[in-house]
Amino acid sequence: MPGSLHIARSGLEALDARLRTIANNLANANTVGFKRDRAAFETLLYQTERPAGAPAGADNRFGMGLATGAGVRVAGTERVHAQGSFTLTGNALDLAIDGEGLFEVELPDGTSAYTRAGALTRDGEGRLVTPQGYRLVPEIQIPEGATGITVAPDGTVSARNPGETEPAELGRITLATFINPAGLEPVGENLFRETLASGAPTIGGPGEAGVGRIRQGALEASNVSTVQELVDMIETQRAYEINAKVLQAADEMMRYVNQSV
Repeated sequence: MPGSLHIARSGLEALDARLRTIANNLANANTVGFKRDRAAFETLLYQTERPAGAPAGADNRFGMGLATGAGVRVAGTERVHAQGSFTLTGNALDLAIDGEGLFEVELPDGTSAYTRAGALTRDGEGRLVTPQGYRLVPEIQIPEGATGITVAPDGTVSARNPGETEPAELGRITLATFINPAGLEPVGENLFRETLASGAPTIGGPGEAGVGRIRQGALEASNVSTVQELVDMIETQRAYEINAKVLQAADEMMRYVNQSV
């Protein structure tokens, strides 16, 4: 019976982690470029008293083993990088990625981070930056007074400089892709970092070799399905209640045994 208590406790802890994951998904249902997380579980070490196929006599063997589980734990949180829907904004510096890829930005310490949130703006020197002020890589500078800013699907940025009638090309936005985007490390502010699990980034132009294309005047919404998250929350709540009942039943059985001694 003490084993039942520990097994039920592990179930409660795992389900609490799943509920926190669901709560974070729901909290970010309106976060631009957010990718939902999914908790993955694994069994704990089994206590094997008799392995399957063990001798059962002179010429006989047991057709099944005798093993009891020790509970469950959270193996990790898998990030689902499915495409979110697009929200049209009409803002020339709002960019969405239609397909694979992430924008690369430079952090204050000189390292790179990656994001799907394309709500860009300009800093005091006219460079394209995120709302937090992180510069887009490669750096693209829009001259003061420039008008008619356009971003082509292939990432080419153009604008009309003051006193000119024809647009001038200012640079080209590139995108980073990863072999395993689920292995990227989330660091907040809609940013991800490269890890050994994600692999090194491959930098390419939008629309080339499987890289997504740029859609100007739009933002990618979160890929969280509120209905699905609510269903998962109810399922988690019911499983939590059942594990709590197991805990209560094991406690009552131990109390009965102690009172009978």
